[in-house]
Amino acid sequence: MATTVGDYLLERLREWEVDTVFGYPGDGINGLLAAWTRADGPRFIQSRHEEMSAFQAVGYAKFTGRVGVCVATSGPGAIHLLNGLYDAKLDHVPVVAIVGQTNRSAMGGSYQQEVDLHSLFKDVASEFLETVTVPEQLPNVLDRAIRTALSRSAPTAIIIPADVQELDYTPPEHAFKMVPSSLGFEPGTQTPDADAVRRAAELINTGERVALLVGQGARGARAEIEQVAELLGAGVAKALLGKDVLSDHLPYVTGSIGLLGTRPSYELMTGCDTLLTIGSSFPYSQFLPEFGKAKAVQIDADAAMIGMRYPYDVNLVGDAATTLRALIPLLDRKEDRSWRSGIEEGVERWWNVMAGAAHVDADPVNPQLLFHEFSERLPEDCIVVADSGSAADWYARQLRFTDSTHGSLSGTLATMGSAVPYGIGAKFAHPSNPVVAFSGDGAMQMNGLAELITIKRYWQEWSDPRLVIAVLHNNDLNQVTWEMRSLQGAPKFPDSQTLPDVDYAGFAQSVGLSGIAVRKPDELAAAWDNSLAADRPTVLDVYCDPDVPPIPPHASWDQITKMTESLFKGDEDRWGVLKEGVKTKLQELRP
Repeated sequence: MATTVGDYLLERLREWEVDTVFGYPGDGINGLLAAWTRADGPRFIQSRHEEMSAFQAVGYAKFTGRVGVCVATSGPGAIHLLNGLYDAKLDHVPVVAIVGQTNRSAMGGSYQQEVDLHSLFKDVASEFLETVTVPEQLPNVLDRAIRTALSRSAPTAIIIPADVQELDYTPPEHAFKMVPSSLGFEPGTQTPDADAVRRAAELINTGERVALLVGQGARGARAEIEQVAELLGAGVAKALLGKDVLSDHLPYVTGSIGLLGTRPSYELMTGCDTLLTIGSSFPYSQFLPEFGKAKAVQIDADAAMIGMRYPYDVNLVGDAATTLRALIPLLDRKEDRSWRSGIEEGVERWWNVMAGAAHVDADPVNPQLLFHEFSERLPEDCIVVADSGSAADWYARQLRFTDSTHGSLSGTLATMGSAVPYGIGAKFAHPSNPVVAFSGDGAMQMNGLAELITIKRYWQEWSDPRLVIAVLHNNDLNQVTWEMRSLQGAPKFPDSQTLPDVDYAGFAQSVGLSGIAVRKPDELAAAWDNSLAADRPTVLDVYCDPDVPPIPPHASWDQITKMTESLFKGDEDRWGVLKEGVKTKLQELRP
């Protein structure tokens, strides 16, 4: 039986079937930590930094669909959680943060580590934020935090002052101004309005060139999307967070869309006359059909996200699978398959172009080859994560997911340093699955190196020890360097962009992990084979050429002009950039 508020909190988490909590200690949660010494779960996983705990909770939630839980002390610990929690908020991920606070008697007294936590968390945890001030309040607050996180796909937070954690727990009574609570959450499916479904079908049926855009909200509707695409002879583009919704081996799947996207997706959107968007709030409208040139329907479970980004003609609020099942009987099969044939030809050519781009000579290793070689040997049921930056470029374009691949990254916040903690969260969620994380060297220096220590501590508990961290080692904050060139017309600024050289493989070996350094392209295949067969987590340290251009599917004249200007303003890598850019474009133009 629970004795203190801290004891009861852990008991209630167990009743919610929370098996893992990611956190870091501090005296603002001492009462809770003391309860953990008496508890039989949930498991406390210690990171090296509270931000990593939040990211690990996000990774856990992304790959389970369950709530991720993180815990931190008052003041600085709570502040450190914010970046990971904003990642959850912007990517619509259910996470509950439990944070300490100074004793109630000291609140308002400018006491040590006292921060106005309600003001701090009121935006990131806008769906639910509450302070527990008496024991009877706890079950209702915790239950609502979990249910709200799950139902709204959002982060929530509860604050528990240090002295409250140590109070004897007493449940709410059957009395005035007591609020009882109960366990459980059974998610429902939303059925859209039948008349709206009929109008959507009529509009889609008049189209001759139909395009689908799917995002993470369509993840549970794979079979229905495939059926709709087949009926309509449509191509399917994927928003970055929806990369694992459909297999890239389907001939009509054009891949990612947007700045990091593919040419077939760009051509799909510019050529279609009808757009059906399912479970996506893709923000870059310049990569959607020109306004007025396509009729459009959107399906989304969240009414707050409906009708955004594009002037949709019909907006259907409903669960993706349920809505598509209602729509399918009303759709006419397109007998003219010429639109579909053109899409499939473009997709086939694209993958040939990507293979060619990966094999363009570079100094020392073409970063695209790192991703291409992995894609060729992608394990079954693999979880793949990527950091922001150039790693996200090649994740989006070079990796060819299968039906069993699961993948994600920091899609909307696009924060650096999330890949390694995401990978750790994924391993605790699925210890029997192989996990591969792609990280730039800037992100590794920011967060990844320290979290190798976390991996060292826990990896032997995982039934499948394979966690491969592939580092794009180019000593450059590469994505920003390219953005400065193409968007600002500014040359590389070495003081800002150049990174100190680090032996990432050597660091991994120093903490007892496997470390493999790759300095030549012909070493990559064997390095991947060894990493994916290793008996422990591996850091694959690949020395990449920073001058290989992440060329978008459509570069504007302004971008080309600014890029050219930047190179002739004294960019220290101008000759390498010109050489690699020309070689990359030439292979793309080959018949």
